[in-house]
Amino acid sequence: MVLNYIWIAFFLIAFVVAVVKSFLGEPEIWSDVMGASFTSAANAFEIALYLTGVLSLWLGLMKIGEKAGVIQMFGRAVSPLFSRLFPGVPKNHPAMGSMFMNMSANMLGLDNAATPLGLKAMQELQSINKEKDRATDAMIMFLVLNASGLCLIPISIMMYRAQAGAANPTDVFLPILVATFIATFVGIVALCIKQRIRLADPVLLSWLGGMAVIVGGIVWFFSSLPREAVQLWSGVVANVLLFGVILLFILAGLRRRLNMYEIFIEGAKDGFKTAVMIIPYLVAILVAIGMFRASGAMDFITDGLAWCVASFGFDADWVGALPTAIMKPLSGSGSRGLMVDLMNTYGADSFVARVSASIQGSTDTMFYVLAVYFGSVGVRKTRYAVSYALLADVIGSISGIVAAYIFFK
Repeated sequence: MVLNYIWIAFFLIAFVVAVVKSFLGEPEIWSDVMGASFTSAANAFEIALYLTGVLSLWLGLMKIGEKAGVIQMFGRAVSPLFSRLFPGVPKNHPAMGSMFMNMSANMLGLDNAATPLGLKAMQELQSINKEKDRATDAMIMFLVLNASGLCLIPISIMMYRAQAGAANPTDVFLPILVATFIATFVGIVALCIKQRIRLADPVLLSWLGGMAVIVGGIVWFFSSLPREAVQLWSGVVANVLLFGVILLFILAGLRRRLNMYEIFIEGAKDGFKTAVMIIPYLVAILVAIGMFRASGAMDFITDGLAWCVASFGFDADWVGALPTAIMKPLSGSGSRGLMVDLMNTYGADSFVARVSASIQGSTDTMFYVLAVYFGSVGVRKTRYAVSYALLADVIGSISGIVAAYIFFK
């Protein structure tokens, strides 16, 4: 229901802003807004078309891993933690392994692999959902963990900085790691309180503490490396681990003497069906966001926030990165485009560009995640998913700004 109100608000705000601008002598705004609706609809289909191949590949591989018992093995490995975070999911259920695979891909910054793995996990969670159109607590926990976007290796952002001519493209690595960890930690704690999950559980505390130690170790390790080695090591580690998982699937299939080609085709067909199913949801959310942006409402909000910051006498050096923070929950490509634009406008090594990169890497695109993941299984009643995902997103953006001040000011 919350998503429905937000969706309607995008259209209404775009309409009101367009009316005001037309009265102020900008009648061409209507062409811009309507043009954005058609462009966004086409972009939504292009995204789904692109995802078709990726989904077919990874759901085919996941089917092999499932038949070979590897997914179940992963599920047993993380069962102590996941049984606490997802008490409604039976122990050793296939969803456990699928969620682990999705989160692992997110941590490695491998978005292309994370999305199909996440959709597979949602399908598994839907199989035990008694009310098929209503999100379960487990689904919401999983969605918020995805929206908080814990990413240990932000490869894509470092690549964009390198293309923009940054002297040290990897210098945002540590601020992003700190920001994304804080966003994920806050998301987990907030949802545990909401879902009445016992935070004082020794197993849960040990896992969360272990995550903090791992993040601290990564910060220490990469801060000790020569700057030019950070990007190389992060990219190599992520891709070697991913290829290792694929190889593990194949070896396990050989051990069980499976017909892996036929199993892959079976899973790939599911990928195609899933890609077709999410098209309407993508069109709905991206068209609303596109018209909202084209109307100039985003600029109005950004200018208003900048005025408020300046009027209170706070340091306003970060304000130029606000468009990225505001766009981040709405559109991944939009926020990425704004980040690149800031690099080109202010310089890749400017403070504004670094703040923008820290924000970009702190969380995932909230509305895209909700639309695609819930849409893939036909869930319409999202309950409190939007508010808690937005909380993680806001915390991530604030943490990204603060981390940029710590590392670059």
